[in-house]
Amino acid sequence: MQFIDYAKIFVKSGHGGKGMVSFRREKYVPKGGPDGGQGGKGGSVILRADRHLNTLLDFRYKKKYEAQTGENGKTSNKSGKDGDDIIVRVPCGTLIKDVDTGEVLFDIIDDKEEVIIARGGKGGRGNSEFATPTNQAPRYAEPGREGEEKHLELELKLIADVGLVGLPNAGKSTLISVISAAKPKIADYPFTTLVPNLGIVRYQESKSFVVADMPGLIEGAHLGKGLGIQFLRHIERTRVLVYLIECTDEDPKKALEMLQKEIKLFNKDMLKKPQMVVITKTDLADEALMKKIKKIKFSPKKFDSVHFISAVANIGIPDLVKSMWKLLK
Repeated sequence: MQFIDYAKIFVKSGHGGKGMVSFRREKYVPKGGPDGGQGGKGGSVILRADRHLNTLLDFRYKKKYEAQTGENGKTSNKSGKDGDDIIVRVPCGTLIKDVDTGEVLFDIIDDKEEVIIARGGKGGRGNSEFATPTNQAPRYAEPGREGEEKHLELELKLIADVGLVGLPNAGKSTLISVISAAKPKIADYPFTTLVPNLGIVRYQESKSFVVADMPGLIEGAHLGKGLGIQFLRHIERTRVLVYLIECTDEDPKKALEMLQKEIKLFNKDMLKKPQMVVITKTDLADEALMKKIKKIKFSPKKFDSVHFISAVANIGIPDLVKSMWKLLK
């Protein structure tokens, strides 16, 4: 399935039905009183979070959603039928903005959570509602109120516990494929991962957490360079950040600082999360290189732990998963 995390749609709730102007016309009642009924309420547009959805792809093909208009009032004081609501399903983690004002209207996170994004118009009152002792035969009724129209911007931010961050080809996809059942595309060239991947990691018998593998970041990602910028927003919801650095990188410390800089420039509050450093592909390093890497001083104030792993050779993986769980709890 193609991954789409941004969409624009138009929604319109139903107008309320018109109130009825009517008078009783029965045998032996030549001058019956007013009996015009009220118009039905217009249908509303409701957004509902659905955990089975993980993309906004559907909105690429359908961009207009209109609820039903309420029926007009009827004779004999009968109200018109209310218009049907329309329910629009969106993935959990969808941010809804008003295109015209830029205002954030809702942030839908929990499964089955609902918000009324466009409320249906109220039905107009029939002439029976306007009868008074001095005006016993009113010949007017209210029109129904108009529904609401909105142009919306939908932005999906995936919900995960742990976010894997690294340069292209740092081993993020290989790691998530080893610690979870996720099957991302893996190859020995940059930008193999073009979309975020989610994997559920089982820790012991009844414990689990969700890890997100993000496309690689490059310098200037916060300005739109490379493939990372459109996915930086997905890291915002994660509770723990894990930086993956290749052991064969020319300057691991500089690579780490670049990743942190890009995240800080995108949203500095993200650096307040618990963080850990993971040096990957250690099966490719000889003893001298490993000794050199282990001498690097990563700031203990910033990072909760530093791990040396090889996902391919299953080196250090159990300890890494255990540390992730401890940070989450």
